[in-house]
Amino acid sequence: MELKSLIQKSEYEWEVPRTGAMRVPGVIYADRDLVAAMDEKVREQVANVAKLPGIVAASFAMPDAHWGYGFPIGGVAAFTPEEGVISAGGVGFDISCGVRCLLTGLTREQVEPLKQPLADLLFARIPAGVGSTGAIRLADKEMDAMLAGGARWAVAQGFGRPEDLARIEEGGSVAGADPQAVSAQAKKRQRDEMGTLGSGNHYLEVQEVVELFDRQAAAAYGLRQGDVVVSIHCGSRGLGHQIGTDYLREMAIAAPSFGLTLPDRELACAPLSSPLGRRYLGAMRAGINCALANRQILTHLTREVFAALFPGAGLPLLYDVSHNTCKEEIHTVGGERQRLFVHRKGATRAFGPGHPELPTEYRDVGQPVLIGGSMGTASWVLAGAAGTMERAFGSACHGAGRAMSRNEATRRYSGRRIVDELAARGILIRSPSLRGVAEEAPLAYKDVTAVVDAAHHAGLARKVAKLLPLVCIKG
Repeated sequence: MELKSLIQKSEYEWEVPRTGAMRVPGVIYADRDLVAAMDEKVREQVANVAKLPGIVAASFAMPDAHWGYGFPIGGVAAFTPEEGVISAGGVGFDISCGVRCLLTGLTREQVEPLKQPLADLLFARIPAGVGSTGAIRLADKEMDAMLAGGARWAVAQGFGRPEDLARIEEGGSVAGADPQAVSAQAKKRQRDEMGTLGSGNHYLEVQEVVELFDRQAAAAYGLRQGDVVVSIHCGSRGLGHQIGTDYLREMAIAAPSFGLTLPDRELACAPLSSPLGRRYLGAMRAGINCALANRQILTHLTREVFAALFPGAGLPLLYDVSHNTCKEEIHTVGGERQRLFVHRKGATRAFGPGHPELPTEYRDVGQPVLIGGSMGTASWVLAGAAGTMERAFGSACHGAGRAMSRNEATRRYSGRRIVDELAARGILIRSPSLRGVAEEAPLAYKDVTAVVDAAHHAGLARKVAKLLPLVCIKG
């Protein structure tokens, strides 16, 4: 990106000046090297989002931002309910894709002798890959109950424990979900996909806590150096993708009837107050519940595997947080408390200390912010920072962010070679697709540590713990 097109406000904050039809400025949180490495399309998309009706404060981009469909991935924007819009592209196709982290209570020394059978059993029990299906088959009535109930539905079906729910956003179930706003095709795609990882950058990883940075937060989260945790990264599978496809098409067709002039067709949206906007909101919330239920079922399967190899390992939930959503939240803007609809696309909610929606045991230190790595590189646990609510509506980065396309990655890297090289480093990869491994090569992504450092120094979230992979189940 051309730095001369930006105004540097600080070492980690860059302004996209308000020009033309922009209603607010853009803000990119990153250091100089990360900004310079971003595609010019990121600046263009940040500016385009700033042109949408009802946007408040600024159009934000996180340190891992790269260009996406309409909104940049790593984009954050909040809209007023009266004048604002909701954008399917501002949520993304994988609705409520997110990360949950489980504590094992085990150390690396305890896990290492059984690492190979652990990798094999996880791979055998966790369906992964394009079109992967699980053992659960949902009839129409059960599908609607799942879409309305989320992780609460899953727990009621025996997948997990009631105490899990307190450590999931929204208590495991988002209110206002409308299963009737979800198409029959979307439901059909999801019928056999509950409890599956899918493909792309999704994974289940067994990880070691290798370094602590904030001991107070680490203690509150139950993290100790040398401990082993499990991270699960996935979303709403085929259902979420179909919801995005259905509503993007409908929004694009309907835009002129709402008097909307779109700076980019991919920014198709609808007024929050319109019947179409309300229908999408209901469908998207159903998609969020689908993702929460999916990760809850995967948690149950993971616990069964660990129980078989490590009797007594309970795997309590540390936290579950999504990074492709639109959430109705209360924020203070210009000294005034407002109800806003916050789009986070490839951006993680990162509420700071004292926020009333946080579990009691985390309230003093801030919300756990789970940052996924890129197969063979570090993942991170951060904590919401004081002041982050004013910086980007309580938001932080979500991962490393791609540095090259999947097609380019497959031209450059061999999946077989990546698996062998990581095995030599003590990282076991299990995947149904070597092409998928190549697409997700670690070097196809930005340096996640540089991204996390930028988020930390920008005041978006605080570094708590660094995690390194031992086993990765990859779609």
